[in-house]
Amino acid sequence: MPGPTTAAFLDLLGVPHLAPATTPFDPGYDPATLTSHLAQSSHLMNGLKISMACWLVADESVTRAKVAAARRYGVAPLSGGGPFEIANSLGCLPQYLDLCADIGFSRIEAGEGFTRLNHTPAEVVRLAQDRGLGVQCELGSKLSGSFDDAEVAALLDQGRAWLDAGADELVVEARESAAGVGLFGESGALDTRLADRFAEAFGLSKVVYEAPTKPSQFALLDHLGAEVRLANVRLEELLRVEIYRRGLHADAFAKGRLAPPGPTR
Repeated sequence: MPGPTTAAFLDLLGVPHLAPATTPFDPGYDPATLTSHLAQSSHLMNGLKISMACWLVADESVTRAKVAAARRYGVAPLSGGGPFEIANSLGCLPQYLDLCADIGFSRIEAGEGFTRLNHTPAEVVRLAQDRGLGVQCELGSKLSGSFDDAEVAALLDQGRAWLDAGADELVVEARESAAGVGLFGESGALDTRLADRFAEAFGLSKVVYEAPTKPSQFALLDHLGAEVRLANVRLEELLRVEIYRRGLHADAFAKGRLAPPGPTR
């Protein structure tokens, strides 16, 4: 007779079965660390962002091994948006997309976080899809501070244009600080009203919120619930995010909304 299992115990507690909804990022971990996290947590990952331009200057064989490891564990590898913006700005976008496809990325991140786009969204999506790559668009500047109503209105229009062009999803900028940028004020407080505008416009299945810090992660889960999709979570913080999402963290359990109901009587 089989013994107790963690899955059976979670069912007993009433923890919901949730689809993977977090895209952690790799800012330059060694390949053994990355592969170990995939072994531990790939079932919780909606994707894996190989972030910034670090993968371009790392040993290429290691970059290829990381991307192959993600695919081996059934996790879609995603290239970060910084190299896209630089390649676009310097007129090298087709060559960049050729490289991403050859290395084995599933998707690329596009955006105008610190440059201006030289192509229409439809042109970018076509160039990517011709190479077997999906596209996600990052909304918001990395340099202009926190959003206001006028900027959000413009970003909603931009997001609709990308989705109409065939982009797979939209990402709301928060950089690595979640303070004084995007939906977060200088103190790191989440502007819940503006967060709702993205959710209402696109739905939680299409919009992803960058949440690089514990306060930003918990605030978005508290406000938008267990199905909110998060990105820019460090690999070593993924399990903490996922126990919070399931009401198994002390702070989440105490607040009630995310807490599991317990056995059905």
